[in-house]
Amino acid sequence: MHSHSHQHGTDDRIGWAFFLNVTFTIIEFIGGWLTNSTAIMADAVHDLGDSLSIGFAWILSRFSNKAAPDKYSYGYRRLTLFGALVNGVVLVIGSIWVLFEAIPRLTTPEMPVVEGMLGLAILGVAVNGYAVFKLKAGETLNEKVLTWHLLEDVLGWVAVLIVTIVLLFVELPILDPLLSIGFTLFILFNVFRNLKSTLVLFLQAAPDEETQQNIKQTLIKLPEVNGVHHMHFWSLDGESHVLTAHLELSKNSSVNELVALKQTIAIELSEYKLSHTTIEFEFPKETCRDEHEKVT
Repeated sequence: MHSHSHQHGTDDRIGWAFFLNVTFTIIEFIGGWLTNSTAIMADAVHDLGDSLSIGFAWILSRFSNKAAPDKYSYGYRRLTLFGALVNGVVLVIGSIWVLFEAIPRLTTPEMPVVEGMLGLAILGVAVNGYAVFKLKAGETLNEKVLTWHLLEDVLGWVAVLIVTIVLLFVELPILDPLLSIGFTLFILFNVFRNLKSTLVLFLQAAPDEETQQNIKQTLIKLPEVNGVHHMHFWSLDGESHVLTAHLELSKNSSVNELVALKQTIAIELSEYKLSHTTIEFEFPKETCRDEHEKVT
């Protein structure tokens, strides 16, 4: 009952943050257009990306306690990768659009509607600050990551607020496109960094090559093991890792010896906190059924 209540609380908090962010993102796009501010538009693109992140986190949170069906035997952890990919594509398209709008204004800057910008900036700090407050109460990794995303948004709106206050007293319209370009380059830097790691995980590359080698050495050093091949170390979502391997045994072992070896392997691999582990034993002179993929 406690676990169910805790999960329900997590869903509620992430759901609240999602609907709050989506609603405010729509307000931002409309407000950016009405105030003629590319800085507001750039922040709207940033918030759109965060809305997508929160949306996929909310979906994942709702699926996380469900038993894995036969068709999706590993569960739904890879939804986060799909979410990150969609998020990255949307942010790249949105950022390019903002740059096309902002760069020409460097030569012919236009004064935005400063009073409207001020109202949106205050609202932005308040809305994102409230979302941070709601998610800060959570203990799950999803909630902690999203809290940092929203805290970034708060700081972005503080920057808009500062520029707006300056524009109230000094007519420097170039500050608006400069701020929007700064926001957009920051977004693109993070997007390309995250897209690279997401694509690597999609291709089922080893999440960490050093850990992969350490696991292999851990298995090879066992006296009962003569060799390791057909080893695959990959990640469902960047956090939940999977290992499969064939172990060549140094001698023909009894059932009791194999059971003891399985327990030893479980203890030796426990430090790597693997989500799924599949180990196949091969006896001396036994032909590997996956011989065509064997690596010596």
